[in-house]
Amino acid sequence: MQEELQQVIVKATRDVFDTMIPMPLSPGAPATEKVQSFHCHVSGILGFSGDLRGMLTIHCPNEVAMAITTSFLGMETEEINADVIDAIGELANMVTGGIKEAFSEKDQEIKLSIPTVVAGKSYNINNLADADWVIIPFTIEKGTFLVELKIKPQSNNNH
Repeated sequence: MQEELQQVIVKATRDVFDTMIPMPLSPGAPATEKVQSFHCHVSGILGFSGDLRGMLTIHCPNEVAMAITTSFLGMETEEINADVIDAIGELANMVTGGIKEAFSEKDQEIKLSIPTVVAGKSYNINNLADADWVIIPFTIEKGTFLVELKIKPQSNNNH
């Protein structure tokens, strides 16, 4: 399942960058340890439920979040502001939409929640601790961001 999730994350993230955020993007090797502490980052978080439940989180250092926002909105971004928060939330939404599509092709339906964005000098994110997880680093010119997918299969599938 890990390798399949890795492929889904890479494809969904690449598709968003290819269509909406015109900048070169390189996926790296999956992380071998969970990352829960962040410093000067912006994290877009989107939960989902249905046949599978889980969460997609995109963790961007401030510089990377501003570069993505500049490319996405076509306007210079020099501080973490409402535009950056909105852009990273929308990035999480679009990547999760691509992941939803991949699951739907395997007859696994999920419903997406509304994205939440956390930004700050220092914070921890520790959710769905017992879920299966995959973290893929992606590198752009300004640095590296992480796309993390946590999944817990539902115990009672009624379909």
